Amino acid sequence: MLLTAVVFGALAAPAAAAKAPATVWLCRPGLAHNPCDPSETTTRYTPAGARVAVEDLKPARHPKVDCFYVYPTVSDQKRLLATRTIDPEERSIALYQAARYSRACRVFAPMYRQYTLQAINNPPPGARSVVNLAGYADVVQAWRTYLRKYNHGRGVVFIGHSQGSFVLRRFLAKQIDDKPAARRLLVSAILLGGNVLVRKGSDVGGDFRHIRACRSAHQLGCVIAFSTFDGPVPADALFGRTAAKGMAVLCTNPAALGGGSGLLDPVYPTQPFAPGTTIAAAIALVGTPVPPASTAWVEAPGSYRARCSSGAAHALEVTPRAGAPTPKPVPDARWGLHLTDANIALGNLTDVVSEQARTFVER
Repeated sequence: MLLTAVVFGALAAPAAAAKAPATVWLCRPGLAHNPCDPSETTTRYTPAGARVAVEDLKPARHPKVDCFYVYPTVSDQKRLLATRTIDPEERSIALYQAARYSRACRVFAPMYRQYTLQAINNPPPGARSVVNLAGYADVVQAWRTYLRKYNHGRGVVFIGHSQGSFVLRRFLAKQIDDKPAARRLLVSAILLGGNVLVRKGSDVGGDFRHIRACRSAHQLGCVIAFSTFDGPVPADALFGRTAAKGMAVLCTNPAALGGGSGLLDPVYPTQPFAPGTTIAAAIALVGTPVPPASTAWVEAPGSYRARCSSGAAHALEVTPRAGAPTPKPVPDARWGLHLTDANIALGNLTDVVSEQARTFVER
């Protein structure tokens, strides 16, 4: 659900990260003014916008797993790297992208010194990656704080979008993939709009040696990854394509993990995104207005049919159905429906996480 990261280039080989300061939590259980702990009341609509029912859904009372969320490029600060001050845009993005997962997990989200929207639109000279060392160090520090103070052997779902997914690609490769003890904690990873790489014709072997693509809601230790487009992926698209030899971008359809097509379940909060921010203005251009409702959320199951494309590009191609609105690429066709990645299938994704959490506890 976000305007993010024009990728500066292939991910640069990381140098030793500078020591990060103490973690600042955007979301954490028990935190005052926690944007990831909202009401779960939901109004259900048909794809065409007719009201069906109101549901008083509840967050998980005693979830057995946690979610660790790294947000995308959202900061409007007028500088290259954002500070770790919590601004309205971070609160809004946490609500839009992460809060709904509280139905299945406790949500933790650290602040990190990300490249700002200003930096993305005007890349600094010599920048080779959308991941900077200071921001990466903040996420590593937050993970270590989380392990020391809050984990106690609980399973973890990692969630990221765009710049957040690029950070988590590096983080998972270095901190989880090659460490058996850490992999045992991995329920799954949801890396949206981040061009996760695998070997051509394989579910593994690009970014990760051991973390495979999720092909079932009962599979653990796996990754769900896709970027959304409203049709065939353009030749100059920023997502779904790679020039890396022998590699392909991973696409896993959250509505049909085993393959084929499926129906998506869009879910959006009714609270407007932080007014006056760049992302708020971009969301308005997508053309998928949220129906008015007195509940915290609206949901319209079956609004889009989705299938992972084949050939040189691998992305989630979506088609409106049953009167659903047609989303527009923003800022242009190269980006596809990047702004909708996190919400257009949020109902499917939270269902998968709930099932994976049950499987993790049973095992």
